[in-house]
Amino acid sequence: MQPRTFQANPVGMQVNTLILGAGAAGMMAAAHAGPSTLVVDHARAPGEKIRISGGGRCNFTNLYAEPANFISGNPHFMKSALSRYTQWDFIDLVNSHGIAWHEKTLGQLFCDDSARQIVALLRAEMDRAGAQMWLQTSIDSVTHDGEFRVTLTRDGRSTVVTAHHLILATGGKSIPKMGATGLAYRIAEQFGLPLVTPRPGLVPLTFGDTFKPLAGIALPSRISANGPAFTEAALFTHRGLSGPAVLQASSYWTEGETITLDLSPDASLFDLLKTARQTAGRRSLTTVLSQHLPARLVVYLDDDLPKSNLADLSDAKLAQIADRLHHWQLTPAGSEGYRTAEVTLGGIDTDALNSATMEAKTVPGLFAIGEAVDVTGWLGGYNFQWAWSSGWAAGTAIAAGC
Repeated sequence: MQPRTFQANPVGMQVNTLILGAGAAGMMAAAHAGPSTLVVDHARAPGEKIRISGGGRCNFTNLYAEPANFISGNPHFMKSALSRYTQWDFIDLVNSHGIAWHEKTLGQLFCDDSARQIVALLRAEMDRAGAQMWLQTSIDSVTHDGEFRVTLTRDGRSTVVTAHHLILATGGKSIPKMGATGLAYRIAEQFGLPLVTPRPGLVPLTFGDTFKPLAGIALPSRISANGPAFTEAALFTHRGLSGPAVLQASSYWTEGETITLDLSPDASLFDLLKTARQTAGRRSLTTVLSQHLPARLVVYLDDDLPKSNLADLSDAKLAQIADRLHHWQLTPAGSEGYRTAEVTLGGIDTDALNSATMEAKTVPGLFAIGEAVDVTGWLGGYNFQWAWSSGWAAGTAIAAGC
């Protein structure tokens, strides 16, 4: 079929592809969907989550991105998109726009200058492809009668846009102050697509006032929840626990379950205490532990530690103490919720989508990409890579069929 052009008519506009959401995935799809593509968003500017990410420098991908770094009800679903548009493809795109970047820890790539460069890159790619964008536009209704009819309000005027393809790219519920609403879920349900119950991911965990005396303490740690474990920094806050290791583990934690905190992931506390007993046996256990752990944390734990000198503690007792500090069992009261969650777990069930094209199996022409789908990456650039890969998959599928 021939590509449609933008056509104004008495009831509105006709396009080939209408994309709801001008975030990372939506703009990526627009850059590849072919002629007559329109992107709409309620925000004042595109790519707001890109702009604030990575401390303003955007952790735009990860060198080690692979399917194992993603959570989904179907762990195989993301393989097709991730293998056909990889982190190396996006790095090549970044390089082609002359954007300088650097690697931080664990393969995380950031712009040297500003996250705005990634937004500008996507806008430039959209311009090259001839895609249009309407911002500060509300989505009032979506219907389907062979084609999609979407009623939009822009500048106080209502417009009906008719589209052969509709892409849901409005993300999840995380960071509502940025305008997140879960709109993609409501539209998906309207068309009979099932959902995996959404919940906050990559989010600080709360413990009431339990850790208030420890607020501000950060230390290397290893935190596990339901099996997976992450070795990065943990941060005690007035409300509970945060930091990269905690955020990672939070995506695997479910309410009512425990997490395990290893306070010394890189060194055996049993070996350290045993050596110290040989060289400084008259020192107290807490004095020696304070040389390896934050002193305020040791004071906090003091009530549960023996009030003995090291010389008075047997190997078995030292092993018991060390084991507890390497396997500190904690039960969070909850999480800080969508307000501070970096992503939304769950979303549109992948069983309803074609993994190669991101098109709904039961509604031809309807696509879902990015965070709206039940695919959630680890902290560290993985979720942006999913946005690039899924957006590319949908956009190129549409272009190939035009």
